[in-house]
Amino acid sequence: MSQLQLRKVMFAICILVSLLTSPALPAQQFHSAWPKDIQRVWAGPEYWANRLQDWRISNGRLECITSDADRNIHLLTHQLIKQKGSFEMSVRLGRIDTDQKAENCWVGFRIGAKGRFDDYRESAIYGKGIDAGITADSKLFINDTVLDADVSSLDDIELRISTRMNGDRYKLALAVCNPKTGKKYDILTREQIRVSELIGNLALVCENGRFWFSDWKVSGSKVKVNKDQTFGPILFAQHTLSRDILKMTAQMAPVGKADSQSVRLQVKEKNSSDWKNVAEAKIHKLARTATFRIENWDSSRNTPYRLAYALTEADGKPKDYYWQGTIRRQPIDKETIVVAGFTGNNDTGFPNNDVVKHVRTHNPDLLVFTGDQIYERVAGYGVQRTPLDAACLDYLRKWYIWGWSYADLLRYRPCICLPDDHDVYHGNIWGAGGRPAKGQGQKGQDSGGYTMPAEWVKMVERTQTSHLPDPYDPTPIEQGIGVYYCPMNYGGISFAIIEDRKFKSSPTVMLPQANVVNGWAKNPEFNAQKDADVPGAVLLGERQLKFLRDWADDYRCGAWMKVVLSQTLFANVATLPGRAFGDDIVPTLRITAPGQYPEGDMRVADMDSDGWPQKGRNKAVSEMRRAFAFHLCGDQHLGSTIHYGVDEWNDAGFALCVPAVSNIWPRRWFPSEPGKNRKPGSPKYTGDFKDGFGNLMTVHAVSNPVVSGQKPADLHDRATGYGIAKFNKANRTITIECWPRYSDPADPKTGGQYPGWPITINQQDNYSRKPAAYLPTIKVNGMKDPVVQVIDESDGQIVYTLRIEGTSYRPKVFKAGTYTVKVSEPDTAQMKILRNVRSIDSQETKTIEVVF
Repeated sequence: MSQLQLRKVMFAICILVSLLTSPALPAQQFHSAWPKDIQRVWAGPEYWANRLQDWRISNGRLECITSDADRNIHLLTHQLIKQKGSFEMSVRLGRIDTDQKAENCWVGFRIGAKGRFDDYRESAIYGKGIDAGITADSKLFINDTVLDADVSSLDDIELRISTRMNGDRYKLALAVCNPKTGKKYDILTREQIRVSELIGNLALVCENGRFWFSDWKVSGSKVKVNKDQTFGPILFAQHTLSRDILKMTAQMAPVGKADSQSVRLQVKEKNSSDWKNVAEAKIHKLARTATFRIENWDSSRNTPYRLAYALTEADGKPKDYYWQGTIRRQPIDKETIVVAGFTGNNDTGFPNNDVVKHVRTHNPDLLVFTGDQIYERVAGYGVQRTPLDAACLDYLRKWYIWGWSYADLLRYRPCICLPDDHDVYHGNIWGAGGRPAKGQGQKGQDSGGYTMPAEWVKMVERTQTSHLPDPYDPTPIEQGIGVYYCPMNYGGISFAIIEDRKFKSSPTVMLPQANVVNGWAKNPEFNAQKDADVPGAVLLGERQLKFLRDWADDYRCGAWMKVVLSQTLFANVATLPGRAFGDDIVPTLRITAPGQYPEGDMRVADMDSDGWPQKGRNKAVSEMRRAFAFHLCGDQHLGSTIHYGVDEWNDAGFALCVPAVSNIWPRRWFPSEPGKNRKPGSPKYTGDFKDGFGNLMTVHAVSNPVVSGQKPADLHDRATGYGIAKFNKANRTITIECWPRYSDPADPKTGGQYPGWPITINQQDNYSRKPAAYLPTIKVNGMKDPVVQVIDESDGQIVYTLRIEGTSYRPKVFKAGTYTVKVSEPDTAQMKILRNVRSIDSQETKTIEVVF
């Protein structure tokens, strides 16, 4: 080697040593620390693991315990930023399986990992960046730049990587070292790294191998610290407040057996700044939840609360972590109650910052998630169904990212959460009373019941529904699976929360002649309108119908409005090209431009909708209309507002089916025949229709997928968004809204609502059945807004119950006869009963005075 060559080599070595040993600014330093005497799956508040079940801390170090592709763990609190500067990262690591060599195995770093939404949370799940590390056969690499390293074993090494500016580009240097002596075995460099490549998350990666890690260090002027980006150990919480009973569920990270096993609920009492413990709850071993139930809650004031949990730190001592929010007072004196509805939270738009921002503008009083809070594909890596604990962790990782999106909305608002088919790892579900399915996959699903074990199903329902008010009838169904259908009173609105999947029959079982697969009849001779409504087919089941019947008559706690919440719509608002025997083509259908109308679409009969079975559908809708109830639901991926009909069009209630938050199944409604009796100027897909099962419905508005011009198109062109329902106490109106996720309600220039909305109806439009006769006008003295109940004396059946507006009401009836009328205030037990009240025709005028 010449003297010149030697000087060049020495100069390069000096540069590399400088790159690898330069001190960093203390403010940007990070150094991992894990407790030595605790073993837990969860790595700690500063980290996000992919997958959750593939990592653990043990003996003071982090371990990847699953040998498979792209197992990684992201640092949440430190990111590389655009600012020019330097950074250094190092980690000590070693093989767990020292006698095993896997093909395509490597271990090391991911640098500048980022997704498409410039959010560290999405980057932690789907972020791509520069991969740099060492392979099982001792090759150092930075992306596709490779160097054979002089390393005999990967049992215990240290990897270091650092960068320095080189003109307007960066130079990366990766070294493998002896962790005990600091001796460098080899160094690999790569130049011409663009500035944009060094912005984003930092992560450790295991590819097809099992390794341990310790002493993960990050420092440098290019590193930004965001300590408020920790996640856990209390990840988020949900609560409801009804009839002065507070129920709250804290969702925990999977802490270890030697960690504390309980969570404390603390509040600030009136005129006090101190926190007081009011309850303590154990953490459920599978769901990782802690649920509180507190009676006699003071609903008249806003109450600050916090959840407290003592987590064992690296020094072996417990440190309190908190989740803080406010239990809002019951808005009983608020003129308009605002409810926000969501469905279909796959991760295409995660972390849904636009949705959260826009919903916050509406300042809803209540959040309602109607189902599919997670999908099997969420967060990648498929599905793990066994063993039980790993399957629970597989679900929890998906569930955690739902909470990661909506946590700040949940802090201050009550929330209803209804699990649906994908939440329990089904494409569709026919719960059939909770029985175990006969097999897995499509065949098992179509047999009715649950394909996943009962303990797993109960775990899912505990995470999503344990904070709901107490069940109407808590008797478990088959396999000991619980129920959660219940009433809730909030802000003067009486909600009925129902489960429209759990008791539903399997159409494959009930209709063998139809050859039903995934809810679609494959037999071309089968006529769903004529042949599908068979005896014995169940929708809600008698238990829930009885609940709806009792709920319809219950106006305690000042209730003045009735709303039913369920997973899906009691109709099938969907069309497909030609005669369809399945909806597999839905994701491939061309998204139309605004104003275009595809020709040849036919109304379909998808038994996953609650249009089937028809008798069960009509029973449910009939019970709902007895309460003049509005229906809010989701699941169908297609936003719609329809008016139900049972015997005639428009003789029952209105429904809002909210659009999917993000949509991988963009259904549409473009019937070839125009709707009858539609309003002048309305699209031809509105008006009176029969759906594919023959159910009567009047379509008022539909958010069909159209080319929006918004980016990314796969998120916005599929008619994504959320629904808003506003209930006005003063005039008893309901304003129905349907918002695209790209539209800012604070800025009309961003596009406003989907075409056809808003729609405003009156409460009594929810039982707009044509009367056959009337009863005399009831005039009430000494009581305002009383509850009026009409009972048919010919059969003793309650026709309907309604809290009227004001002091005068003319009851309508649907056949001539004699009726009993009860006028009451349920909260004071005051009641007047009028018997033998004869009906009169619409032309007659007669008044009955009721004095309290």
